[in-house]
Amino acid sequence: MQIIDLNSPSVQWNFRNSIQADWHTATVPGCVHRDLLQHSLIPNPFWAQNEEQVQWVGQADWEYEASFEANAAICQETKIELVCQGLDTLSTLRLNGQVIGTSNNMFLARSFDISPYIKVGKNLLTLRFDSAEKAVQTIRPEHTPRDIMDPVGGCTRIRKQQAQFGWDWGPRLVSAGIYAPIQIEASSHPRIANARIAQIHQKNNVTLAITPELRNLRVLPNGYEWAVKITHNEEIVASEKFPKSKETSDLEVQIKNPNLWWPNGQGEQPLYSLRLELQKDGLIIDQWIRRIGLRTIEHRRQNDSWGESFQFVVNGRPIFAKGANWIPAHSLVGGLKRDDFLPLLQSAAASYMNMIRAWAGGVYEQEAFYDICDELGLLVWQDFMFACTLYPGDKPFLDSVKEEAVYQVSRLRHRACLALWCGNNELESHNAAELENKNTKAAYNAVFRKILPNAVKQYDGTTAYWRCSPSQSERPGVRDRYKSGNAHFWQVWFARKPAQAYEEHIFRFVSEFGMQSFPSLATAKTFLPTDQINAFSPAFEAHQKNPAGNSIILDYVFRRYRYARDYSSLAYLSQLNQAYCIQIGVEHYRRQQPRCSGALYWQLNDCWPGASWSSIEFGGRWKALHYAARIFFAPALLTARVSTSVPSSVDLHTVFDGPQSISAEIHWELMHLNGSSLLNGSCKARLSPGESKRRRVLKLKKELQKWGKDSLYLRYSLYQGIECLMENTLLFCEPRQIDLPRTAISIAIKKHSRTSFTITLKSSSYHHRVEVLHSQDSRLKLSDNFFDLYPRRSKTIQYECDTPTTIQSLKQSLATLSLANTYD
Repeated sequence: MQIIDLNSPSVQWNFRNSIQADWHTATVPGCVHRDLLQHSLIPNPFWAQNEEQVQWVGQADWEYEASFEANAAICQETKIELVCQGLDTLSTLRLNGQVIGTSNNMFLARSFDISPYIKVGKNLLTLRFDSAEKAVQTIRPEHTPRDIMDPVGGCTRIRKQQAQFGWDWGPRLVSAGIYAPIQIEASSHPRIANARIAQIHQKNNVTLAITPELRNLRVLPNGYEWAVKITHNEEIVASEKFPKSKETSDLEVQIKNPNLWWPNGQGEQPLYSLRLELQKDGLIIDQWIRRIGLRTIEHRRQNDSWGESFQFVVNGRPIFAKGANWIPAHSLVGGLKRDDFLPLLQSAAASYMNMIRAWAGGVYEQEAFYDICDELGLLVWQDFMFACTLYPGDKPFLDSVKEEAVYQVSRLRHRACLALWCGNNELESHNAAELENKNTKAAYNAVFRKILPNAVKQYDGTTAYWRCSPSQSERPGVRDRYKSGNAHFWQVWFARKPAQAYEEHIFRFVSEFGMQSFPSLATAKTFLPTDQINAFSPAFEAHQKNPAGNSIILDYVFRRYRYARDYSSLAYLSQLNQAYCIQIGVEHYRRQQPRCSGALYWQLNDCWPGASWSSIEFGGRWKALHYAARIFFAPALLTARVSTSVPSSVDLHTVFDGPQSISAEIHWELMHLNGSSLLNGSCKARLSPGESKRRRVLKLKKELQKWGKDSLYLRYSLYQGIECLMENTLLFCEPRQIDLPRTAISIAIKKHSRTSFTITLKSSSYHHRVEVLHSQDSRLKLSDNFFDLYPRRSKTIQYECDTPTTIQSLKQSLATLSLANTYD
């Protein structure tokens, strides 16, 4: 096979507005917004209120063109194709002035036969992208659903990323362009299109049954044969040749003593390289290479004493799913690279997450995203791209959806990380009344009860399919959100119920729940002028996409905390509240295992800077929530909860989901704000996988009556030997009711290398949720932050900086903020 790489720097792409004469250089893969920014033809849409000024981009039609050279050898091949992995969205393609094809589905790779049009020498490829914004106002005018997020309407009339049209955490930037790789492939031999891999696990042995799929051919011609080679750590572990056979298309290869792939926290993530070769006369004609993990994943739904389970079982071991929802890493998905995904997913793994839900209003992510999830042990709950609003049911639309489903299922089915295919996000809960309509229901059923599950069954055959998130089992007796299926619980936030409302319900699996917070001052400075750094300034409110978002944040914040003295303090308090609320929810869900088998909060990341539900700010800075996740998602968890039946008692629970039992020790200490210790104790505990157990009930009525709830706090910790697995604090009243001491915090720094430091903090009194700040480093990579500092007990954290610095310079740049310093 011969390839002309049209993504190569040697190929010059240009673009223009279709009604203008001037061409400008372009970057492919990319999108029109990025190219306009590169030439300063639009202002940065992320800055202040600039989003409004770039709305014209989505109303325009755009053209891209590139010249490339084709030699005689390429032009003599019998099959020459232009292969486009991602076109956004309504495109017409021409080669040397002749139309070679069209595309109207962003989620499809398209191949166009260009054999009749290509010529030796210079060729001109042109792509025209019609305005999607204008198109959705005219295409399928009969489809008039109630739009949930699109402020203009019509975004579900075509197959394009819905979040481009606006969401309650992101801007409206309806883009266009070649957003994924594009190249020309020429060959006169049969080609490998794909391969399906089934794993048969037996004791000390895994058999791989490989079914090759040919491009544009159903049967392999005579004279060709297959070969398979499996390597691990650059060593060949299996190698087989298969002469062409009409009896079977399965190629079976055995791997003895396999190293199994495990989710994060359950074991290692060994990846094997599988190379499928198409050979003729001993020569390799074509090859297909993929990395695979040897594992089984079962979506277990079986009868139990609570109804029907909703549990993921990996290699026979039940897993409590811990993680978050993923939205696109940037509002402009075209041109994103591995480095755009890696820090976010590494951060997820660092906080002990083992599952990411790839949400339905974004895009099916690039290969790099799934590569990293494979490497880090992050299971992927993969939504199909259908979110909230109802979709058409006409034949052309359904045919496109079927083609999309076959392509995406075939593309991702080999992934070690792939745990579930889910049909849609919230279509049933948002449109219950509309789905009573016969025609609307028929359109829904055509996609989510026929096309998608059939594609998963036929083209995957291993991974489970779940119709809608949230939804319940349809079996009699368990059609209940508390007995089966998965839940989205939003009464905390949208209904403004207190965080304790999480504890009023026990679900089988919770795949959405969340709380908004404001971005840190460091991040606010990246998108706001100094005079607009105010949560209610026009520029800031342009970055708050939830209509009631700011008022809801303030409602929750001032239930718990005093009035903030400035924006930095307000952002800090909002992040403390966010962490507190999600902690209450996650700890409750984990205490309910195995009845509850998963907690995925909304959301991991942002696609632009602003107020949102994310635990990681746009740019990579961890919020208080993400640091808190390192505690509440840790394999060994100790929770302290004031008893609802006896308010003067505290229940201490342990939860453990490590792969093997461990011996641990629980410590607790009742402290007075004056620094004195009133009570303390400890007990040994054997922590077993999948176990949640109440270990102690601390009866504190006497002490609470004597000293008052506003003067006491409980420090509790869990140790394995001399290692502290976790430590946290329980307050007995709202923090705003506590007069916290305002003593100084000392900082000592030790240098380990030019970029690596140890920071030790100490104070004479209790400080609640100390945040370490750096005046120059907005991303601030710390091993811990937003921690409690106890009297006369030092806290040591690690700091890694991007550029070399000195102890003196670092000390001048560091500062601390704790709750006591946020109000006058």
